[in-house]
Amino acid sequence: MDSMLTKYAQLLVRYCLSIKEGERLFVSTTTLAEPLVREVWREALRAGAIVEVDMAFREKARILYAEGSDAQLRHLSPTYRQAMEEFDCYLNIMAPFNLREDQSVDPKRTAIRREATKDLNKIYFERTATRSLKRNLCQYPTLANAQEAGMSLEEYEQFVFNACRLYEDDPAAAWLEVRRSQQHIVDFLNQKETVRYVGDGIDIQFSTMGRTWINSDGQTNMPSGEVYTSPVEDSVNGIIHFNYPIVIAGSLVEGVTLWVQNGRVEKWEAKQGKALLDDAFQNVAGARHFGEAAIGTNYKIDRFTKNILFDEKIGGTVHMAIGQSYLQTGGKNQSSIHWDMIADMKNGGQIFADGEKVYEGGKFLL
Repeated sequence: MDSMLTKYAQLLVRYCLSIKEGERLFVSTTTLAEPLVREVWREALRAGAIVEVDMAFREKARILYAEGSDAQLRHLSPTYRQAMEEFDCYLNIMAPFNLREDQSVDPKRTAIRREATKDLNKIYFERTATRSLKRNLCQYPTLANAQEAGMSLEEYEQFVFNACRLYEDDPAAAWLEVRRSQQHIVDFLNQKETVRYVGDGIDIQFSTMGRTWINSDGQTNMPSGEVYTSPVEDSVNGIIHFNYPIVIAGSLVEGVTLWVQNGRVEKWEAKQGKALLDDAFQNVAGARHFGEAAIGTNYKIDRFTKNILFDEKIGGTVHMAIGQSYLQTGGKNQSSIHWDMIADMKNGGQIFADGEKVYEGGKFLL
């Protein structure tokens, strides 16, 4: 485990964030990730970085929502603000104690917090789009994640490390190969203007004219393995059923179907968690439009774990996100949320680009 965390830290610092001497790194996580934080701290110092670490304790957010005044909910850490505005690198290590601890929080309370963070979120998306803030989102395996995935902790550790290619002799070289193999896909798609997803409960089309497909090669997410863009906001039309569940704000949302006309979600259904969608679509600006359309390409992620960092990358899936666009793709939709929803394409799903079939049954035909 110690040697694996050393390799993990080296990959995060040297490849994902490409930290240079004198750069400032902000690390955000929980106290559960202390073993990985120690190794990141060590490797970042060796790279010459100035490092700040914020480690949340158990139920920190839940207690704030339960006990905090409106003014306290609106307060933002000065260190976090400075990091988003001025630092060079941002590492967010997910290491949850309990994935359900926030599910009973009053939505009105979360709305206050969401509004308070809106301006900093805008700065975050602008700076990460240009990589003036190099960011990476990664996972430290915890018991909460393992239980959610239906695995023992040891099995989940092996799953995470394998998905990150940490069992390779040179993980960075392995990710450079991912970059190379995906580049021909984005080069092809960047020559096209319309894309259509067709599958079980899916027939949705959108324009990518003037937009850019991005090769996600592990630098902004670890693990990665996807190609993504932001559809032209008013161009999305059709129906899409997402047959993978997702966990949003501690609540399970399952069996989502969206009907879309001229870019706007006009109707929605869910077998579970519909109230969460109702609140977003009725009260959150920008939520009824899409900020992302993507195709998962990481076939090392071979199972569903209820963790969006991994699930959206599953080879043989597509996903679309309501809310905030990625500015680096040319997207213009703005929102305080970005919720990814995933559909399996391995059972006969197809993708067409400018009318040409380029993908079938979970694989590109290119």
